[in-house]
Amino acid sequence: MQTSPAHAAHHDDREIETLEEFDAVVPARGTLTGFRVQSVDLTDRTRELLATDTSGAVFLGCPMRENATAKLRADGALVFPPVPHLPFDPYRGLLYSPDELFDGLEKGYEQTPDALAYDWFQRTRADGDIYASMLRSLHDDAVSDALDELLRATQVVGVMGGHAMARGTREYAGAARLGRELTRAGFTVATGGGPGAMEAANLGAYAALFEDAMLDEACELLAAAPSFTPSITDWARAAFRIRARWPRGGHSVGIPTWFYGHEPPNAFASHIAKYFANATREDGLLARSNAGVVFLPGAAGTVQEIFDNATPNYYESRGEPTPMVLVDHVHWTEKLPTWPLLQALARERSMEARIALVDRIEDAPAALKRLTV
Repeated sequence: MQTSPAHAAHHDDREIETLEEFDAVVPARGTLTGFRVQSVDLTDRTRELLATDTSGAVFLGCPMRENATAKLRADGALVFPPVPHLPFDPYRGLLYSPDELFDGLEKGYEQTPDALAYDWFQRTRADGDIYASMLRSLHDDAVSDALDELLRATQVVGVMGGHAMARGTREYAGAARLGRELTRAGFTVATGGGPGAMEAANLGAYAALFEDAMLDEACELLAAAPSFTPSITDWARAAFRIRARWPRGGHSVGIPTWFYGHEPPNAFASHIAKYFANATREDGLLARSNAGVVFLPGAAGTVQEIFDNATPNYYESRGEPTPMVLVDHVHWTEKLPTWPLLQALARERSMEARIALVDRIEDAPAALKRLTV
């Protein structure tokens, strides 16, 4: 059985990110000196806060009563209060789940936290307000911290590909089988977290715990809402129906961005690291794909990702080059002739032994394994 990446995560033992952790630490340690408490509702823990030494502690976005706040500050703790009237938590300690981002979907996608955060981003990113940009930066840094904690000691394979790949197509089913095979091989699948090829790979990871027939049936059912246009609501509801019919699927990671907020996150990634800054998201996704990247057919965004990944492999700035597998010979040699340039870059360098071009999605896992040896 696939183990959740969360089970492998051992975050800094000075960080408290849930009320359960708070309730375990306070009696065991008898002090909160030097701890960082992230986005934990401490409204009902006033007695414990008043009785515990909190000198040098930092409280990030933790609701608490006024007398507790006064005592903490008198101790010398730093207290960053929750920010009112925001559709997101800039201090969050954990990654998003699909249920969190799509909460309220029954009323329409426009009412969900994901859509409301995008609306806020659209309103604030053009006006140059230092307060709004600071909140975005705090949020993205908190997401990166949570992502590192989740993926620590895991083997991550990135699957890149375009958002335009429609449900119900042969290509979509192939990308889903790829995600399933990688997950069954013990890898954690990471994608850009959006629709199309990204959703397909996350769906495949979700399907890894079920019989093979489940994925075929899921792909068939999803084909009734082939794209997130014209209705994100219908597209997302179809995914949640699959999750309800086959609950508790395999784990994977989606790393989307509100920069491309018109593209919704997909509901099959169990953990979603959604960013405001696309550059942070792009670099973070590739940097964390420590076991290699599979590039499915895509357009400008996928071409950019290929060379964003090739650059540190070329210079070995992240250490040994990681495997890169491009899928679809015609696409990458004729339609968008990326492969010849990648070959030319790799020639006589360490990365030359770590790149491959295969014609079929089914060939990608074996190529990845071959390049890893």
